[in-house]
Amino acid sequence: MRIVWFLVYVICFVEAVKGRLGPGTCDSPESCDHRVKTLLSIIEAFGYPPIFSEIWQGHEPCNWYGITCFEGRITLVTFISMNLTGSISPSFADITSLSVIDLSHNRLTGIIPFELTKLNLESLDVSYNDLHGKVPQFRNTVPDTQGNPKIETGIIHVPSQPKIPVQTLRLATDDFDSNNIIGRGGFGTVYRGMLQDATEVAVKRMEQSVIGGKGLDQFKAEVSVLTKVHHRNLVVLQGYCIEGNERLLVYQYMPLGSLSRHLFHWKDQGLEPLGWSRRLAVALDVARGVEYLHRLAHQSYIHRDLKTSNILLGEDMRAKVSDFGLVRSIEEGRESFKTKNVGTYGYMAPEYALTGRVSRKIDVYSFGVVLMELITGQNAIDENRSGNDALMATWFKKMFAGKDSFTKIIDEPIEVNEETQGSISQVAELAGYCCAKEPEQRPEMSHVVTALASLVEQWKPRKVEEDSATDMEMVTRWKQQLDAIVST
Repeated sequence: MRIVWFLVYVICFVEAVKGRLGPGTCDSPESCDHRVKTLLSIIEAFGYPPIFSEIWQGHEPCNWYGITCFEGRITLVTFISMNLTGSISPSFADITSLSVIDLSHNRLTGIIPFELTKLNLESLDVSYNDLHGKVPQFRNTVPDTQGNPKIETGIIHVPSQPKIPVQTLRLATDDFDSNNIIGRGGFGTVYRGMLQDATEVAVKRMEQSVIGGKGLDQFKAEVSVLTKVHHRNLVVLQGYCIEGNERLLVYQYMPLGSLSRHLFHWKDQGLEPLGWSRRLAVALDVARGVEYLHRLAHQSYIHRDLKTSNILLGEDMRAKVSDFGLVRSIEEGRESFKTKNVGTYGYMAPEYALTGRVSRKIDVYSFGVVLMELITGQNAIDENRSGNDALMATWFKKMFAGKDSFTKIIDEPIEVNEETQGSISQVAELAGYCCAKEPEQRPEMSHVVTALASLVEQWKPRKVEEDSATDMEMVTRWKQQLDAIVST
């Protein structure tokens, strides 16, 4: 059972930061400690790691593990060798009193945010992570970046992704060897490859037969959109190739493949089935990615083809939305427009399928179907379900209306108990709202994010024993211990 102050965390951040940064320690938005908000924003970029349940307790951040203060102002943040994943948050720059940041010996990805150059840092240690991109220039210090083999490459998250020679991609994929095929689609084949700097990539090679038609439009759309949008829950475009008749897109490699693989083919492929907490976390990742497209990016976009096969899982099981070939931008202040209906039957909203009317709410509908698939482990279209029940949305709503029938359709690997039953029911109810017949009855993705964030299992701080050593002494001790481990 969550303790009272932990519930207050959630309320404060739903109001103060629209529920997107996670729980906080505040009595009201007005009294919300800005240090707490900033620190929780920082660990939000790490995905709220459970390890923080072991090291943070209480309302005073100066007493939190890894945090050092002087006269109530945070001066050091030291998260060393904590197995952290995710990215470095630009929110570090909001702690203007910071002089030392040490994130060494973790598994962080992404870039060193330019915003950190605003700080008057004496030390920035990001060594032994998996960072990439160019290192910003700091006023008083040179960051320690050793042990990041992709640092300085600058080919990810830059305004214009590089053109990559086709010969480089031939070498990376063993000349597009069939053994390296990891996926096929209507417009091309996807190969696993490895660049000369040992970066693993996924290379989408467009079929020659579609280069002059819709396939070329999709190619242009993906390059255009993915050079403008950057979010941890959207797939990363690392480059592209336009050479002769070749049209290729180079993406960040997602080693665990698509969500559909883990929902529908896990037995055939010898995979571990997804438990409920993992499915819930995936749903929140996807919701955040779509929310970013809809309202938080500089330009608003509608995905138009959200489905489980377009949701990819990284090694850390974090989800990213992919396949932006059908994306359409939408002008500010404009809620809908008409276009030719494209997408995938079973995920298409009724108004889009019948009239071609496009709004952000068609993505909400598709996301509702994805939630239903996460709960049932069944496909959006299943001919084994008779009549209109072949459509997931129709069948699911009918089964959810009956308590006994709903329990029977929950995917077998999901352990249904007192802890999970309520959460599953709430997600099922949310899925029904997302798949409402009328678009105006569906929630905004920001509301979906808030609803799911409140259900995802949160870490619970507990008290840890005090250490009489100063933070700088502890940093030195940890590094000495780590060096001893590495050298053995």
